[in-house]
Amino acid sequence: MKTVLLIDGENFKRKAELVFIENRRKKPLWHTYRFKDLFDRVLSGIFIDERIFYSARIKEHPSTQEKSKVLISEQRLLKTRLEGQGFEVTLSGRVRGQLESRHNSEKILVFKEKGVDVKIAVDMMSMACDKEVGTIILGSSDSDLQPAIAEVRRRGISCVYLGFESQPNKGISYTTNRTILIRNSEVLECAE
Repeated sequence: MKTVLLIDGENFKRKAELVFIENRRKKPLWHTYRFKDLFDRVLSGIFIDERIFYSARIKEHPSTQEKSKVLISEQRLLKTRLEGQGFEVTLSGRVRGQLESRHNSEKILVFKEKGVDVKIAVDMMSMACDKEVGTIILGSSDSDLQPAIAEVRRRGISCVYLGFESQPNKGISYTTNRTILIRNSEVLECAE
């Protein structure tokens, strides 16, 4: 049976960024980051048959066309880099801008990702129902995935939580069969 690594891209990058901030290091350009090296190091001794990196589609926003173009270009570069490192890249859901009020009643444009966790959950269930995998390694700290994790396990599929030492999700850790935490030093070592 296959072992599949599923990475929630935005969730994973956000957690990794916190490691860089906590260590007073500049956040990397993600299209230069050595994701494969990180996962090979952290998951040493585990043969991974398939690596899937999930990300939301970025669309131009009328209020921030220049920024949108930069983000779209960076996403393309990251996709190319990941595919070169042996990842399948799945674009699902979308990043959308919405105005949010702040405490001083000023409205600011905030971009939020929607739909990636649903795609991951659907893929997990599909793999479990089709008996395609024996183990799913989940690189996401999104608690919304806990029902899918529980159902996958109920169907006899092992589920491993791949989280960060600085802020592990205890609920996901409790729900999965096993937890592997990425050390801060490992995150930092894979930046170019």
